[in-house]
Amino acid sequence: MTEDSRLFTRIPFEANVHITSAEGTWDCSLIDISLKGILASRPDSWSGVIDDPFLVELELDGGEASIRMDVSVAHVEDHHIGFRCEHIDLDSITHLRRLVELNVGDTDILNRELNALGR
Repeated sequence: MTEDSRLFTRIPFEANVHITSAEGTWDCSLIDISLKGILASRPDSWSGVIDDPFLVELELDGGEASIRMDVSVAHVEDHHIGFRCEHIDLDSITHLRRLVELNVGDTDILNRELNALGR
């Protein structure tokens, strides 16, 4: 899928990511984020597989705010992991919406992506 054909705009963004599951916890770096999920660096000791559930928390504004998502693994590569958002709370979606809005700069695109989430 090319960048132009993506339904959700990926926003390159620097943030610390904390990944949690029943098997353990891992810290890594965010590569990019969209309304539908995140791409993160792959921790050395991480062993998740496609569709495994996790909780991810991204620290924003030096810890002043965070985005928390229940996610599942969408894809795993040598150096990164793609997570698909399965659930996000109201405070987190508000922070994420604002982050996308500031980086996309086009309310029509933002509204289209928000509408696509409801499908």
